[in-house]
Amino acid sequence: MAASSDNATDKGGFRVWLNKRLPVDEFVASQLTGYFAPKNFNIWYFFGSLALMVFVIQILSGIFLTMHYKPSELMAFDSVEYIMREVEWGWLIRYMHSTGASFFFIMVYLHMFRAMIYGSYRAPRELLWILGMLLYLALMAEAFMGYVLPWGNMSYWGAQVIVNLFGTIPVIGPGIVEWIRGDYGIADSTLNRFFALHVIALPFAIAFLILMHLVALRQTGSNNPDGIEIKAKLGADGKPIDGIPFHPYYTVKDVVGVGVFLIFFCGVIFFVPTFGGLFLEKPNFEPANYLSTPQHIAPVWYFTAFYAMLRAVPDQQMGALLMLLAIVVLFFLPWLDRSPVKSIRYKGWLSKIFLAAFVVSFIALSYLGLMPADGLYVILARIFTAVYFAFFILMPWYTSIEKTKPVPERVTYHG
Repeated sequence: MAASSDNATDKGGFRVWLNKRLPVDEFVASQLTGYFAPKNFNIWYFFGSLALMVFVIQILSGIFLTMHYKPSELMAFDSVEYIMREVEWGWLIRYMHSTGASFFFIMVYLHMFRAMIYGSYRAPRELLWILGMLLYLALMAEAFMGYVLPWGNMSYWGAQVIVNLFGTIPVIGPGIVEWIRGDYGIADSTLNRFFALHVIALPFAIAFLILMHLVALRQTGSNNPDGIEIKAKLGADGKPIDGIPFHPYYTVKDVVGVGVFLIFFCGVIFFVPTFGGLFLEKPNFEPANYLSTPQHIAPVWYFTAFYAMLRAVPDQQMGALLMLLAIVVLFFLPWLDRSPVKSIRYKGWLSKIFLAAFVVSFIALSYLGLMPADGLYVILARIFTAVYFAFFILMPWYTSIEKTKPVPERVTYHG
């Protein structure tokens, strides 16, 4: 009788039974169907969800690579070759991981650009932007350590250059370098440390920061191309007039975006996995050699803009400081922008010109970081570095004096 009574109380079946013990429906209602996003999202709003999907790809492919990888100075390169040649579908998993790293940064850079053009870093989303920047730093550290693990020749010498930058810190620099390496040079202990951080510590940190980023987003609500706060205008039912439930409208949109993304992602994996040496450099198909320096040492493409700034200054210590400031200044963006409007749609020509110059300078520096540090390349790197910093240093001035367009009361659906 008791058993039949329990079954009778659960007339809704498994769903009712589950929700009594785990509030799945309540979570979906609060985070998906009950979360209202602006109606006028455009193509720029695909890249956040795509970055999250690439993170999942990296975790899954990384798990399988870890099963066969040997974090040893003597065996690391050979274990990668073993994965590529002997493990069934190992070549596919390795290319998924290496291609995924570059696509992760592409998605993140486009996501950051969208935040910059629509003012998603402005109040009340300052903390959301800062969490995103911390996530960007953690991603850079994760990518760098993963770049070293295959123990190719460019990986080895790239690690030498980057790790030695910490030696430019006055007084404590040499001690920090030795602590990072775990030895007097880049060696077996370095590889073990980087492996532990790449596989365990940093993925957990990135996952935590992603969670905090999403929690902060749910608290403040999503921005939109007009920079209008949809929570300010509520209907009779207490819901935003210019908002629609995130699910099913934007979950379906994101699924379509994932489908299109996978076409490009698989195209690169199957046809151009090295992408002309940008995703996987030719010297990294050779084992690390202490006696053979590559003709031109350069990090992987998503670090080259900052690497070009480093080399633009003759003094290594000043170059390292400049590179650090180029990243730190991004954290202060919410307080540098003094414009009365958020979106680039309604800002004046000065903001548009400076933003375009910033984008051009970043792309140009990324290219110059891949080139030899001599002659015209160094001069151009100095010019574009100045343009990069001018965007931030002059922002309080040009955002406060320019004439802006009137912002509509309701969201618009053009552009």
